[in-house]
Amino acid sequence: MRRILLLLVAGAAAFAQQPPHITADDYARAERFMAYNTNPLVLHSIRPVWVADKDLFWFRDQGADGVHFVLYDAGQRRGEPAFDQAKVAAALSAAAGRQFDAARLPFTEMEFTPDLSAVVVSLGPRRFRCERNGSRCEAESSGRAPEVMSPDRRQAAFIRDNNLWVRNVATGAETQLTKDGQTDYGYATDNAGWEHSDRPVLLWSPDSRRIATFQQDQRKVGDMYLVETAVGHPKLLAWKYPLPGDQNVSMIERVIISVADGQVVRIKEPPDQHRSTRCDHVVCRPDPNWSDVQWSPDATHLAYVSTSRDHKKEVLKIADAASGDTRQVLEEQVPTYYESGQAGTNWRYLAGSNEVIWFSERDNWGQLYLYDAASGRLKNQITSGEGNVTNILRVDDKARQIWFVAVGKQRGVDPYFSQVYRINFDGGGLKLLTPENATHDASIASSGKYLVDTFSTPQTPPVTVLREADGNSLQQVAAADISRLVAAGWKPPISFTVKARDGQTDLYGLLFRPTAFDAAKKYPIVNHIYPGPQTGSVGGRTFAAARGDAQALAELGFVVVELDGMGTPWRSKKFHDAYFGDLGDNTLPDQVTGMKQLAQKYAWIDLDRAGIYGHSGGGYATADAMFRYTDFFKVGISESGNHDNREYEDDWGEKWQGLLQKNGDGTTNYDNQANQNVARNLKGHLLLAHGTMDDNVPPYNTLLVVSALIKANKDFDLLLLPNRQHGYGPDTGYMTRRRWDYFVRYLLGAEPPHEYEMHQPANPVGPPS
Repeated sequence: MRRILLLLVAGAAAFAQQPPHITADDYARAERFMAYNTNPLVLHSIRPVWVADKDLFWFRDQGADGVHFVLYDAGQRRGEPAFDQAKVAAALSAAAGRQFDAARLPFTEMEFTPDLSAVVVSLGPRRFRCERNGSRCEAESSGRAPEVMSPDRRQAAFIRDNNLWVRNVATGAETQLTKDGQTDYGYATDNAGWEHSDRPVLLWSPDSRRIATFQQDQRKVGDMYLVETAVGHPKLLAWKYPLPGDQNVSMIERVIISVADGQVVRIKEPPDQHRSTRCDHVVCRPDPNWSDVQWSPDATHLAYVSTSRDHKKEVLKIADAASGDTRQVLEEQVPTYYESGQAGTNWRYLAGSNEVIWFSERDNWGQLYLYDAASGRLKNQITSGEGNVTNILRVDDKARQIWFVAVGKQRGVDPYFSQVYRINFDGGGLKLLTPENATHDASIASSGKYLVDTFSTPQTPPVTVLREADGNSLQQVAAADISRLVAAGWKPPISFTVKARDGQTDLYGLLFRPTAFDAAKKYPIVNHIYPGPQTGSVGGRTFAAARGDAQALAELGFVVVELDGMGTPWRSKKFHDAYFGDLGDNTLPDQVTGMKQLAQKYAWIDLDRAGIYGHSGGGYATADAMFRYTDFFKVGISESGNHDNREYEDDWGEKWQGLLQKNGDGTTNYDNQANQNVARNLKGHLLLAHGTMDDNVPPYNTLLVVSALIKANKDFDLLLLPNRQHGYGPDTGYMTRRRWDYFVRYLLGAEPPHEYEMHQPANPVGPPS
């Protein structure tokens, strides 16, 4: 009898330890939670866009019966069809040479002509002007180089043979403005190394008579090379790509060009570094224009900021547009790096009052300050207290008021939620205009009368309201309907808070569980990481039907977490500076302690089965985690990582790690961030992936790690995606499936279905991003 009991116990234990059986149906069920399947289930989630110089905004509204384009009159508080969709679809089909369904028109970018008789829509690189009544559509830029339209929409600037040209929109006549542009020394060049295009970088004057731009000198800058995979002779892609420590990097020589006669006025200052106050380019998205450059309303003066190579010094200057004479207004130096904000470039030149609104984190928070533009004297601090100004929405220099977005100013509110405020120039009269406990995405009409505000949280769908400029709510414009999403089984992520590595600072994140969650089970935990320093793992706090593949992966039997660690933005300056000069930190001390705290709180988390994955900076952090926290992370998937920032663009490393310093013994201050230097520590399962034509993070970053792993005789997996760039394009589904397979096999301990095929549609639809 005793022997039978022992056999029964042993059999039960063996049965309990059997790995879960994962089938193609399980993968299909998980795939239902990918964005291309969940987004179409969200109705009436809109993104309003104001029409220039009008109290009108338009939006694209996805309803149960298809897409509707609406033009909304804020004064009348009513909407109407933005155009005759059926007729425009027919006319656009004829003009574009492809068929469009009126209920599924794919464009999300649109402009109205000043007289409102027509709309200009974007279909990829092509733009079409369509009469609103649908009588005709015609190509506006078919086959042409990318252009930048003048404010009066009568002229478009473009680059040809390294020189700047303009095209008369009405007649098509083209005029060459500059004559001395040459290879690697051209005008309005859009090349930051990691990002490059043929679109000119410039800023039109308000009267459309002048263009502010630069001649970019990259003649001595080193090249980057990539080779396409094909049958026959390979095609070489080569372009200028400066790296940290290079003696020669791209420099810009500022110019102002008269459109009427092509006269080029050179700013009488030495060439500037190819830098900006907010990002690692001279164009900081979503603003498509040249950053840190502002015209006076009468176009007689140009204000701009010169940024040092290491981002530690900023100098605001004002130039005379006719002569190029320049004077310095103010200067700020910081020990780590200067930034002018997170969601916008937050300085303004007020020519009418001869003042400057300046952004600074000198008191540990992102604040606004008022300066005298004539003397450079500080007049007063405008904002104060905890929390950061993230974006100036509007400045009324007559009423001497500012509308701005900020985070972290309301106690009891998630410090990552954006809210809109108004304040007087003198620092008085601070008023919260968007009181709902949510994150707010707001914009203001050019008249300053109205504010349209969309608010949501990761758990609650967006609501869009029209407000007066003082915040008074006038009307609800739209409310997203997620009933079909919920009916499909969707459940919101769980917001959580843990303590940082210091045991004191609060950290915030999201947790995803299987929708068929069973608290009696133990689930492996997977960290989806992006370490910053320019953003965090969670990203925005707006509602999203899917956040990458976090929920989809959770459906396969995992708990997935995203956590914003110290060293990421939106919090205090001290918080953001946490690992300055040590990019190899990658927020990993916070990720590990945060996961441990979650496992202490939730018994259903199996901390002995911890995995991690990420893309780009997240790929860098993933490999780093597998090399430095070898007993904690068992499985990692590192995609397109910048594993040694000496092999990545100069602006990134030199801002966050510092200028490259070489010591007499051959060591450098970049050694602590190079993944290949610690690759020998690998114990767990690591999958490295990279696109072979990645012109953002060159694939040599991953190959450096591969070489080190081979030298250390380590087992690992490598996936190279031929001819794919930083994003994997049509191979995205394949990479996703391979990622799921890897976690299922090595973290869940099950065999994945054989070669499951993802079913992403060619043209996914859904709410605006």
